[in-house]
Amino acid sequence: MVTAPLTPVLLGVSARTAGPLVRMLAENPPFDVASALQTARDWGVRAHSPATGATRELWEALATVAAHDLGVARTIEPHLDALAILEQAGEAPAQGDATWGVFAAEGGDDPLTAVELPDIDVTSSGWLLSGTKPWCSLATRLSDALVSAHVGGGERRLFAVSLTAKGVRADEGAWHARGLAEIPSGPVRFDAVVARPVGDAGWYLSRPGFAWGGIGVAACWFGGAVGVARSVYARAAAGGAGPFLLMHLGAIDELVESARRALAEAAELLDAGEATGDAGSLLASRVRATVARAAEEILERAGHALGPAPLALDEEHAKRVADLQLYLRQHHAERDQAAHGGALAQSGDAPW
Repeated sequence: MVTAPLTPVLLGVSARTAGPLVRMLAENPPFDVASALQTARDWGVRAHSPATGATRELWEALATVAAHDLGVARTIEPHLDALAILEQAGEAPAQGDATWGVFAAEGGDDPLTAVELPDIDVTSSGWLLSGTKPWCSLATRLSDALVSAHVGGGERRLFAVSLTAKGVRADEGAWHARGLAEIPSGPVRFDAVVARPVGDAGWYLSRPGFAWGGIGVAACWFGGAVGVARSVYARAAAGGAGPFLLMHLGAIDELVESARRALAEAAELLDAGEATGDAGSLLASRVRATVARAAEEILERAGHALGPAPLALDEEHAKRVADLQLYLRQHHAERDQAAHGGALAQSGDAPW
């Protein structure tokens, strides 16, 4: 559990005033999964979806909470993403005490499939989910989830499902991670579970919001990297810093600023309506790669600058490092770079 004060992480240059979401966080910072879920519910009422005029404020709030505790950010971000997806699908905002996840990873020998039953009882949706879904974060703590499932013809479709429904079974013993230890993300088995379709087949991946949500995750990586960078700054500011510590601090500042500028520019482009289609996908790929590269180098430089002591003796720093190392693996490194290069090569226009 992180007990340090929550300090805002702001993306703007001229406007350096924290927005209402960040101020709310500072007044009542979440400190564990339970309080993070309550914050997610509160944000669901106050936050705006990406590309609706307050994108920078949203990402600043995610970065702020991630710099405070990445486990808390990992709890809140998927809930907000799910609400944005439902809004983009033209559905009424979810109300009440619902807490949402988004389970869209693929893999394994028992893929999740959806079958429509035309003669099913009229009180249900007519769709049943069966199979195993990997990487389902907090499945035993959430009430609902948006899950992707195969519907035939090589296509996937998104479905809303209650995680308390009969036939839902999470493998609680599969999570052995040292980072994000409080966010178990193991597989969930669905046995003929009633679900409701959200959007048409293929819509989940083709909608502009898919790319926007990916940048929101990068805002969390950025916040976690800022939290690590603050440890280096604190050591240097305490006095007696040698030249190598100062060298690493200078390099870390460059990395933080490059990631901050990438996120700030992306927020402006989203709100200006200039991040849809291929342009939006390329923007998300660039921003995620920029932030991931900066965060990985900040982790390395912090280790060189600070040595082993904070990793062994400072609980909050050690947790933050382990959390960020795991969270960053949502970026698929060379595989994502290859996909980005392929998109550039097929775009038809020189990018620079």
